[in-house]
Amino acid sequence: MKDGGNESFYYHPGRIWLDTDGNPIQAHGGGILYDDRSSMYYWYGEYKDGPTYHAHKKAAARVDIIGVGCYSSKDLWKWKKEGIVLPAEQTDETHDLHISNVLERPKVIYNQNTNKYIMWMHIDDTNYTKAAVGIAVSDSPTGPFTYIKSTRPHDSDSRDMTIFKDDDNTAYLIYSSDDNSELHIGPLTEDYLDVTPVVRRVLVGQHREAPALFKHEGTYYMVTSGCTGAGLQMRRWPTLLRILWGRGRLWGTRVSGVIRWNPADLRDSRYVWLPLLVGGPVDRPLDYSFGFPLWPRVSVYWHKRWRLPYKLSGRK
Repeated sequence: MKDGGNESFYYHPGRIWLDTDGNPIQAHGGGILYDDRSSMYYWYGEYKDGPTYHAHKKAAARVDIIGVGCYSSKDLWKWKKEGIVLPAEQTDETHDLHISNVLERPKVIYNQNTNKYIMWMHIDDTNYTKAAVGIAVSDSPTGPFTYIKSTRPHDSDSRDMTIFKDDDNTAYLIYSSDDNSELHIGPLTEDYLDVTPVVRRVLVGQHREAPALFKHEGTYYMVTSGCTGAGLQMRRWPTLLRILWGRGRLWGTRVSGVIRWNPADLRDSRYVWLPLLVGGPVDRPLDYSFGFPLWPRVSVYWHKRWRLPYKLSGRK
């Protein structure tokens, strides 16, 4: 919060959020890892503390790659800056991480077979024509991460993406493909450093992007954005997922989690953390309203402020 001495544990969605040094958190488009070995949460994201500009008239707003920032926390409230754990390449213009390119949506999972922390991210060029994923690895959740390579998974273009680790330690890559007209889901190799040949195309022709996957009481859910913004709506996908997707804008955000972008000044993009409620009978059928299926088990409501229950916040 702007008041660095605020000990109330209240989240105020959309406000400036300061780290323990009193500086705005720079972890955009990111993801959070809970590390069993250290009993810590680690928040990774794009470090965008640089000037916003357009490479050319029709280009998207951008900041030169600075790197992936990392913050640590015991309670999901106070976040300590651990530094830039994967820095940009300053001189080699052929490198994926050269400052002129694009690094977005970094996600990290732990591989217990190799004792390595694996980072996956969206890698692109200034004009978003590369459409690839990048992979980096580290011995520690706080880095440094060593960049390995970029690839087009399953020989497909890949833009907004995430990774998901299941209870059986199988990990999956989920990404927007075919010019963002559909999503692809496929398991990673055992070392989490590549994809296997197996892939499933879902939400074909639905123009979904910004996927985020979670599991609750044996059911998988995917939150996604429409190509013009995020919203809430539910659809079944046989054998693996029920899909939470949308037709409207969700408070000016995109799913990452949920991140609010400020295209005029990307470093000032805010974080919108809201509770996602899951409940209701598992076998309740879909209801329909104006032709859009509504799933009653998942809800997200706007709160000016809210806080975690004591049992989840780490407070005594």
